[in-house]
Amino acid sequence: MQDDKGLYYYPNPQNKRVRVYVKEQGGEVFFRLWNQDDPELFEDHDWVPWGAIKTAMGLFSGKGFDPAKVYDLSVARMILKDAARS
Repeated sequence: MQDDKGLYYYPNPQNKRVRVYVKEQGGEVFFRLWNQDDPELFEDHDWVPWGAIKTAMGLFSGKGFDPAKVYDLSVARMILKDAARS
């Protein structure tokens, strides 16, 4: 899906209030979180490369927030590939 902020997917399809935006730059996939209930989140946090997210997955293990449940590299690549075909 796409809006004025860019390409995105819903990390939890039942919750349309949270989106993960994706882009590719220099061959690397970047992510940016948006939450309708926390509008400043998108502005306060810049694009995060997949490598940093992958590192965070180990750091956050068992601590409440699980980046693996939000950031999905295969979904991001599919969205980017579909957008490139359009």
